[in-house]
Amino acid sequence: MRINDDLTQAVLRDAAAMDWVPSPAAGVDRRMLYREGAEVARATSIVRYAVGSSFPPHLHSGGEEILVLSGTFQDEHGDYPAGSYFRNPPGTSHSPAAADGCEIFVRLWQFRQGDGAQIVRRPGEGVALPPRAGVPAARLLFDDGAERVVIEEWAADADVTVSNTRGLEFLIVAGHVTLGQMRLGPQGWGRLPAGDHLAATAGPQGATVWIKDAPLQHADVLTMPA
Repeated sequence: MRINDDLTQAVLRDAAAMDWVPSPAAGVDRRMLYREGAEVARATSIVRYAVGSSFPPHLHSGGEEILVLSGTFQDEHGDYPAGSYFRNPPGTSHSPAAADGCEIFVRLWQFRQGDGAQIVRRPGEGVALPPRAGVPAARLLFDDGAERVVIEEWAADADVTVSNTRGLEFLIVAGHVTLGQMRLGPQGWGRLPAGDHLAATAGPQGATVWIKDAPLQHADVLTMPA
């Protein structure tokens, strides 16, 4: 399966308007934003866990990166309420579930060789960043030199520009933003190749935006099994 796999092209998607696609686990559905592969895939998705649902225990050979959007995501290591961000590097494993249901943003098989950083940021955690034009508050969630992940609070009606020298991916967590003629609300997702700067206007209630500044695919990205 191949979905939005041309990384040279800018992509904008209103994921909230997309259909849910069932996963192999009962009660776990997906909105597929980017995918290369079948059930084992290099992928970016919104995943919904129904109340009481779970996914079988599994090893993350290619690593996973998660932002909890609503509800509480759970595994044997703890509970992760909305706003939690974590990275499970290659070789980690867990048994995910959601007693009360949840929705998460997930990136799979996009780690690079030697990336073993395992982190958990609870809601509100991360290094506070200096304010800049249109962005009164922001937190640094992760930065290892090869990629930088932040979550920003955009002011109401603010024009915001994010420079892009190596690739950008973003997700609207709350509020609305307008990019050109396209208005994106919660679960609005975009991916921009290097050189395409993110220039957008926040809605009248402002917006919360998750942003990854990194090559859209690392030159040494982990090789998927045949």
